[in-house]
Amino acid sequence: MDHFGFLLAAYSAIFAAIFLYVMFIWNRQANLEAELRAMEAKLAALTAPPHPDPQPGSSPDVSEP
Repeated sequence: MDHFGFLLAAYSAIFAAIFLYVMFIWNRQANLEAELRAMEAKLAALTAPPHPDPQPGSSPDVSEP
């Protein structure tokens, strides 16, 4: 096995390239998921019915016994 070092170097290079590619895809997927959650929150805020503002000086509706 005269060229075992070359074989090991080739497998190491391939493994490193695949590992870096998977890490890149994983990071990109996480960024896309975060962006999607932000867009969903914005959409929910836009489509939610408006909350009426309380009148100045009014107290919250509390039922007394």
